[in-house]
Amino acid sequence: MRCQCLLVGLIFTAFLLLPGISQAAHPLITDDTGTQGTGKFQLELNGQYDSDKEEIDGTGVKSTGGQVSTTISYGITDTVDLVVTLPYQWGRTEENEVTTYDEKGISDTVLEAKWRFWEKNGFSLALKPGIRFPTGNEEKGLGAGKIGGQLFLIGSQELGSWAFHTNLGYIRNENKADEQLNIWHASFAATWEIVKDLKLAANVGIERNPDDNAGNNPAFLIGGIIYSVTENFDLDCGVKYGLTSSETDWSWMAGITIRF
Repeated sequence: MRCQCLLVGLIFTAFLLLPGISQAAHPLITDDTGTQGTGKFQLELNGQYDSDKEEIDGTGVKSTGGQVSTTISYGITDTVDLVVTLPYQWGRTEENEVTTYDEKGISDTVLEAKWRFWEKNGFSLALKPGIRFPTGNEEKGLGAGKIGGQLFLIGSQELGSWAFHTNLGYIRNENKADEQLNIWHASFAATWEIVKDLKLAANVGIERNPDDNAGNNPAFLIGGIIYSVTENFDLDCGVKYGLTSSETDWSWMAGITIRF
């Protein structure tokens, strides 16, 4: 049983890694096709706290954790961005209030490029390839231990005060934890500017489970708000709910975005 709970802890922290691969307008996971513009920067500081409960062989298991990530985007051209993300992550698992897993530290660094290659009448398409570098300690469940990669196709449609975004992605999950190597991702998001500088955001998505023995794939639903204090300074918060048993039950999210 103790080994099973330790495995739950490792898998729980692995799930924290996957959503951070394609950075979006926080608190959304689904990315949009927007870029920064030539020579411009964007700095994102995002935090997330996760809570999950389940029962294994009649024993209650509680997992908590989260991450704080720093993402810097730079506009190489008007339609191409270079994006670097470095997360700090922690996770804790308890079996009947006895701790079986408790680790924290820097996780894997992700380097991405976003290229908006087509746009017309408010609709645009972008490609976002990326590389994940094993800067986290895989023995502590904070990283994969190997270089991985991913490719996302992003579609965005703007209709007045509404915006809609779709992501289809493939993640090559090279790892030392015997997880599934080939991960697919599909998600959809919408934002609505209800008043000037204040947007409501919603997001739904599903991803292939990296655990081959899991009974289902993790699926999520997010609701949140984005407030633009100024043209170049945003505050946001949101809540993520797990739609399937393999997804984290609840996540509370908050972030700051600065453009310069």
